[in-house]
Amino acid sequence: MTETGPLGIIAGAGSFPLALARAATEQGRPVFALLLKGIAGPELQSYPHAWIGIGQFGAMVAQARKAGCRDLVLIGSLVRPHLWTTMPDLGGLRVLPDLVRLYRGGDDHLLRGIAGIFEREGFRLLGAQDVAPELLIPEGPLGSLGPCEADREDIALARDAIAALGPYDVGQGMVIGGRRIVAVEGAEGTDGMLDRCTAMRAAGRLKWPMGSGILVKAPKPHQDRRVDMPAIGPATVEKAAVAGLKGIAVVAGSTLVVDLQQVIALADRHGLFVVGVPADGGPS
Repeated sequence: MTETGPLGIIAGAGSFPLALARAATEQGRPVFALLLKGIAGPELQSYPHAWIGIGQFGAMVAQARKAGCRDLVLIGSLVRPHLWTTMPDLGGLRVLPDLVRLYRGGDDHLLRGIAGIFEREGFRLLGAQDVAPELLIPEGPLGSLGPCEADREDIALARDAIAALGPYDVGQGMVIGGRRIVAVEGAEGTDGMLDRCTAMRAAGRLKWPMGSGILVKAPKPHQDRRVDMPAIGPATVEKAAVAGLKGIAVVAGSTLVVDLQQVIALADRHGLFVVGVPADGGPS
């Protein structure tokens, strides 16, 4: 990757924008943060930054150019906003017809199109993994526990189901146990899906004993991984534990993790396994 100027980080919510900024600066690369108003946290205010409304495309482009950014990374959680509440500036109005078209589809379709809009403006969209490959989950068990053979069969089944649903731009996560898929990630995201599993257990709709079921996350086929990579962090482990799950399985080299050592410590404390499974579907 050829570096040209500061790395522009378009920051949504969560811990990943800060983790990426730290990784870039440790490599000696300056950072300029474009913080989305009402979404991003204050953590990146210690870096050169600008607060930008989500519909202020013109201001975003102008600030990135003023800072000398050539490369941009879109990172952090972001709830898909209603198009007509984004209050676009003149630059946003200019791309509004594109956005209307892109909104007629799933999140991957939308994010891929937004990447194309930035590229038309002369920027290069990078994935967080291009800048900080150390944020990718490695292969194998991450803590003291690992999956058994029945778990591996469930993981393989869930990955097949994610791949089958991929053309419909459905979410990257599922909860499975005993070869039964009980939850598919939708617009609520992974955390919301795990909350739903907790509610189902409390309502008696999910009768597994505690310590049953696996959260499986994998990229959708043909997904643009620059702008939409599966990701987990400490909150994922905590919610999986509250939901009574046995473990978490993600695709090694294709899933981002923040605070890896804390993820491992929490998994061991709660008696969960966290495993990076091979991209080719082989045994982990």
